[in-house]
Amino acid sequence: MEKLNRQQLVELIEHLRRGDAENEDIEDQWVAQIHASVADPNIIDYIFHDFSTPPLTSEQIVDKALSYKSIALGGPE
Repeated sequence: MEKLNRQQLVELIEHLRRGDAENEDIEDQWVAQIHASVADPNIIDYIFHDFSTPPLTSEQIVDKALSYKSIALGGPE
């Protein structure tokens, strides 16, 4: 699956927030595209479970997800 750029992510998140998906399968495809494009495992929570005041904009959600850095755990060498 091709990674989406920032603008494509913003647009797709806008569609999800408005409920533009014709059915659940399309919504699931959109969610999968978003997950494939960012490393942040909490991206969907930012979209659907945002309790901040004021709520994050779609642009803020994308910027937050794109700035996510996973923690590399080292082991014995």
